[in-house]
Amino acid sequence: MLGPVVLSATANVVMELSWPGVGHGVAESRVDSGNVLLHPLHRFRTTTAYLAVALLGTDEERADYRRAVGRSHAHVHATAASPVDYDAFDPELQRWVALCLYRAFEDTWGLLAGAPGMRLPDAVYRECATLGTTLQMRPEQWPADRDAFDDAWDDGLRHVRIDDPVREHLHRLLRGDFLPTPVRRATEPSRTFVTTGFLHEPFRSLLGLAWSPADQRRFETWLRRLGAVVHRLPAPLRRAPYSTTLTDLRVRRALGRPLA
Repeated sequence: MLGPVVLSATANVVMELSWPGVGHGVAESRVDSGNVLLHPLHRFRTTTAYLAVALLGTDEERADYRRAVGRSHAHVHATAASPVDYDAFDPELQRWVALCLYRAFEDTWGLLAGAPGMRLPDAVYRECATLGTTLQMRPEQWPADRDAFDDAWDDGLRHVRIDDPVREHLHRLLRGDFLPTPVRRATEPSRTFVTTGFLHEPFRSLLGLAWSPADQRRFETWLRRLGAVVHRLPAPLRRAPYSTTLTDLRVRRALGRPLA
């Protein structure tokens, strides 16, 4: 796991929330502690911890984190006012989230290696099933191989829809409304460029984000150069912030502090 994967985080959120059940589950959530617009540092820690424990943790750590997330997810379900039905424990919604996470990982690795569109080794792909099984996704729901993943991804795209409440939530993320105003204004052009670069179609079009062939070339060149630097770093630095967050999670477990 490489630290620069965090660069695709906002794009990954866009893809996840493009499924109405996921999008409304987040936009309508009554769990304020998990709202990135209200508590960005807490949300960054818990999301990074989830990815770290899912891919680098032990079975016992995953089980503990599943229970911790489950206590929050118990409050995330549709109400009478919700325009779509959803439940955070739905394994199908969780599989879509896991597919999006894997897509972001693989895209980032390929771009950093200067090989956009590359596939990760089969063994790595199989291990990434824990992106979903660390919650309620059943192991058999993870596509058997990369060809099956592509079929599942294409099928998932048929369910993509972003309506106005979810679109507004996503645009607030893209604008960086959770950041201090000076930081938001200074970083908005670069953040928008990076997020748009990591998005696949139809997500760019659904959010009205412009992208040209020249943008794509500039994006790929930048990631390739960044990758050349990252791959020369010592392993502990390459894995940050995931290794750091996993250490924090283990300290929290030892002290009996909340994990999520």
